[in-house]
Formats: sequence, structure tokens, C-alpha cells
Amino acid sequence: MILPDKDIYILGIESSCDETAASVVLNGRKILSNVIASQADFHMQYGGVVPEIASRMHLDSVSQTVAKALSDASMKLDQIDAVAVTYGPGLVGALLVGVNCAKGLCAVSGKPLVAVDHLRGHIAANYLCFEELEPPFLTMLVSGGNTMIVSVKDYCEMEIIGRTLDDAAGEAFDKIARVIGLGYPGGPKMDKEGQGGDISKYSFSVPRTPNKMDFSFSGIKTNALNMINESRMKGTDIELKDFTASYQHHIARYLYDHVALAVAETGVRKLCLAGGVSANSFIRNYFEEHKKEYDLELYYPKLGLCTDNAAMIASCGYYEYINGNRAGLDLNARPSLRF
Repeated sequence: MILPDKDIYILGIESSCDETAASVVLNGRKILSNVIASQADFHMQYGGVVPEIASRMHLDSVSQTVAKALSDASMKLDQIDAVAVTYGPGLVGALLVGVNCAKGLCAVSGKPLVAVDHLRGHIAANYLCFEELEPPFLTMLVSGGNTMIVSVKDYCEMEIIGRTLDDAAGEAFDKIARVIGLGYPGGPKMDKEGQGGDISKYSFSVPRTPNKMDFSFSGIKTNALNMINESRMKGTDIELKDFTASYQHHIARYLYDHVALAVAETGVRKLCLAGGVSANSFIRNYFEEHKKEYDLELYYPKLGLCTDNAAMIASCGYYEYINGNRAGLDLNARPSLRF
């Protein structure tokens, strides 16, 4: 891909779940503004995201969020080169708010519209943290709804070489966190609870899949549930700190072992972590501690760019834009968008 010889400003909009976000990014790498209106505290009382409420809250805040992103960047809409928006995957009502806002901005300004895959956005978050990072590289993408190994051949050319066959790593964290009473959001609370715990106290199953680079988390989750239920039937309590530490360590090792297979098969030793679950300290620490085993060049975003944000959408949108990809004003939300 040939990079342009002039500055390109992209306005990104993200509303796939419970974060209303807008950002202005320069040349796909430099964040000029990054505004997030989070609903997490509100949804916490329900134990998870309520889609209908999330959509209404997006509708209430999207205009102000976009306006603040432009203001923080000291820019006006007519100075923007294109508007990039998440159009899937995600909650359909939530996605529609962001998509329709972006289409409205493009309709009144005449600016190009760029449709962005939310998961590709997570990969692009690394570009915002590492100016030197360029394809090709591998990405271990872990989130609440997806777990996959992606071969990033170029900025807009990617191939999944391993994916989960059932649950995602984030779902495996959240489900067990709810069962042991940690509540929502389960992943961050489990991470905090496991600090200082004995990672070898509990052992979990190691699933096998037909394609050795695919994942399966349903068995690991069921194994953990059985341990908890057996303990309760015996009238004993699991040692929470050790249990959560062991569980997270096991999943981190399971992810790493699959990456090792991908490295051996592709010969690519440059690796990025991406997605909300890549913020998990057990995963980060395990990969850091073992990267020398395969001489890995390891990258992962700052914690604030792991979770949903619009800067990653603007960064991904920049590369889609300079690659000539445009969306029409008939763009619709794709809640089940396939990578």
C-alpha cells in the first residue's frame, strides 16, 4: 500500500456495544482527540449490557460526543477528510446509532464515508501505540465475543488462521466471574481478584480441536463450573484468589500455545495482542515471560485502547480510506458481520 504524501484527518465513530465514542486521528497514527461516553456503570446494576437501553443512551450522547471530539482536536467537520464508523459486529440498535450519525455527517458535508469492521479496529489500535509497526504480523485477538489468530498481511489484507469453535475467552472469564459472585464486568474483576494467587493451585482441561490452531473454551468453562459446584456440594469453598489466578493463567497459556503453533507454521515472529481481553494482566504477563522462547517481537495497546474506542476505528478507517474503500449512504449495520 502506498501512503499519501499529505496529511489525512479521519473522524472515527464507535457505538457497537456500551461505549459511545468519537475520535480524530491524523494519518492513522496520531490521536488528536479521543472521547468516550461510557455506559458501563449504568449497566452494572443489571449484571450486563441491556441492548435496548444501550441504544437509547447512544442516541442521547452521540451528537455531543462527536462535537467534543472535533472541538478537542481543534477542527471543524469541513477539515476532516473522511468519516469512519463501526458497522459491525455488535448490537444492532447500538450500531445503527453510530452508522446513522456518520451517514448524516457525510450527507451534509459531502465527506466520504468509510465502513469499519470493529474487530479490524481492535487490531489497528496497535498502530496508535507503535509508530514503527507495519505488516506483516500475527495478531492474537481476544474479546468478549471473539477469539482468533489473524495473519495481517497488509493493512487491509488479513486472514483468520485460527478461531474459537464455541465460546470466546472473554465469555469464559465473564461467565465464571458471575458464578463466583464477582459480578459485571467480570473480566476486570477476575483479573483484580487473582492478583497474588497461586497459579498452580487448580488444574483445568486442555481442549483438542480438529484444526490445531482453533480454540474451544466451552470445555474449560464447564470444567471450572464443575469444580465450583462440586466444592459447594461438599460444603466447602474454593480458594477464590488461587482459583481465579489458576483459571486465568491456564487460559493465557492456552492462547500462547496456539500462537506458538501459528508462528511455527507461518514463520512470522512479529505478534500483536488486540481486543478488550488483551488488557488482562495474566495474558500480557504470560506472553511477555515466554516471548523469548520463539523470539517474538511483541506488541499490545495501552490499556485505554484495548477496550472499545473510536481512535482505533479512525486508524483502521484511514487505511481503508487510502486503499480506496468507500461506503454509500445506504450503509446499514451488520450485527453479525464476519471478519
